[in-house]
Amino acid sequence: MSHITIQGGTRLEGTLAVQGAKNSVLPILAASILHPGRTVLRGCPHLSDVEASIRILRHLGCRADWEGEELVIDAGDLSRWDVPDHLMREMRSSVVFLGSILARMGWAELSHPGGCELGPRPIDLHLSVLRQLGADIREEGGCLRCTGQHLEGREITLSMPSVGATENAILAACGAQGETVLLNAAREPEIADLQEFLCGMGCRVKGAGSSTICVQGRQPTRDVCHTVMPDRIVAATYLAAAAAAGGEIELTRVHHSHLSTVTAALHTAGCQIYSGAGRIVLRSEGRLRSIGTVRTAPYPGFPTDAQAVVMAALLRSQGATVFVENIFENRYRHVDELCRMGADIRVADRVAVVTGVPALYGAQVRCTDLRGGAALLVAGLAARGETQIGDIFHIQRGYQDPVGDLRKLGAEIQIS
Repeated sequence: MSHITIQGGTRLEGTLAVQGAKNSVLPILAASILHPGRTVLRGCPHLSDVEASIRILRHLGCRADWEGEELVIDAGDLSRWDVPDHLMREMRSSVVFLGSILARMGWAELSHPGGCELGPRPIDLHLSVLRQLGADIREEGGCLRCTGQHLEGREITLSMPSVGATENAILAACGAQGETVLLNAAREPEIADLQEFLCGMGCRVKGAGSSTICVQGRQPTRDVCHTVMPDRIVAATYLAAAAAAGGEIELTRVHHSHLSTVTAALHTAGCQIYSGAGRIVLRSEGRLRSIGTVRTAPYPGFPTDAQAVVMAALLRSQGATVFVENIFENRYRHVDELCRMGADIRVADRVAVVTGVPALYGAQVRCTDLRGGAALLVAGLAARGETQIGDIFHIQRGYQDPVGDLRKLGAEIQIS
């Protein structure tokens, strides 16, 4: 089993381009089946979750191949509407294929999805919006059997701004008759990227990035070439790493507006941050300060996916910081591993109190989930001595080459 070894205590210096966004490309891959033609994705990251999506596409009858750094998909021969259990279990976001398969085929059969164990993440909201569009969905023995040959557009109000449910609703609405209006929709930048992709394909979607999204159902008519947006959570991770280890880094191919809550937190902690067109520079000198309270919230609030890495950056801060996790109930599974390195963290329900310690110490730790694994990278870079991280397959779900990226910034890190 592979593991990552870090010799901590080295300042980070240099420039790094940010990879394409995992949370953007996965719904785009599902959307690629709407058009019985060719999709070219540029800047698509090489991730285990991407490879899982490719396996689903191939099972459905699509061609999906890497041509250099471009991923090329041809959905002309799509012939199946089922995704077997072993493919669904590979990642949570596989459920987004439900809306696109229904829109293209009129039928869909999927099992419940897998992914990181972050507590209950029911897909009831996904199923509710699809039923409101006219889909008949039956749950039998852990399998979802869906028919939707006559989907009809309508006004739908989401009970909460779920990213996945918003994406599924948009994809299904592309295959519905008439107009669908989504109210209280999720506002994440990745949904705006999905809209751009769909419009390039010939769909009529507008309003992404706001809480109201309108979709005019129509068969997409065009092949599309799309460049995936940069990954704001990967960018947040490397900013947190430099904040924790000290030094000065520049990130390119990044949208600073997508990271405003994260950079504000790191600035309050004592980092100097400069941003411009497509770039962010962070300088960290000396011990950081605590920052009061961090509350995760749907975009444009503080992202739940950045909570763990910012927590790791503040483990050696002066004072105490309170984290309140409002999205997932099991987002603190990484805390025990950080405490093995000398961190002082107390957890009660959805609240974690981080009291800064003078030093962290290298230890043998293991990833508990994707973002928790990234937090161990951040802590290991700031710790004294050697940190060995196991179960790194979690990290590989969302980070294309974290070891290579951090080595470019001067970190003493290797994978074996």
